[in-house]
Amino acid sequence: MTLTYDNRSTAYDLNAFKDSTARKLPKKKTEDKAKTKNKVVTLPQDELVKIRRRKHNPFKLFIGAVASAVITLAVAMIIVGQVQLTELNQQIITKKAELSNAQSTYTQNQMAIQSKHSTTDIENYAKDKLGMSKAENVQKEFVSLSKGDKAEISGDANKNFFQKILDAVTGLWS
Repeated sequence: MTLTYDNRSTAYDLNAFKDSTARKLPKKKTEDKAKTKNKVVTLPQDELVKIRRRKHNPFKLFIGAVASAVITLAVAMIIVGQVQLTELNQQIITKKAELSNAQSTYTQNQMAIQSKHSTTDIENYAKDKLGMSKAENVQKEFVSLSKGDKAEISGDANKNFFQKILDAVTGLWS
């Protein structure tokens, strides 16, 4: 083998890598292909039916049925909960609207009462019609507490255990 070096094409001279001493592989014959084509196994019809028939495991079927029932029950409970939540929200909205209307009516009534009955009108009515007079200092009684001020809150004695717990927790947060 002769190598010629040319300064311009030395890096691209692929003939330097050719090996003429490599042996050549024999070509496959068409007879080999024919032999491999006819390697089909035939089974009797009964065995084919047995293979094709699906075998069901009763334990797996039971587990699948239980799992699907649990999932269905969970989804149904979620849906029922959402429906109840929607209904309660609707009731809250309705009651808030009723409360707003009642407060508006109360404010209107208070304003009407205050405009009709001023303090001078009430004093005149008490003097003229009822014969009343203002209390004088002689009529007033003063009370002094020498032991200190006390405040007593009367509570509902009929509360059950859970209401007492709820009141105690509410008292902590207020």
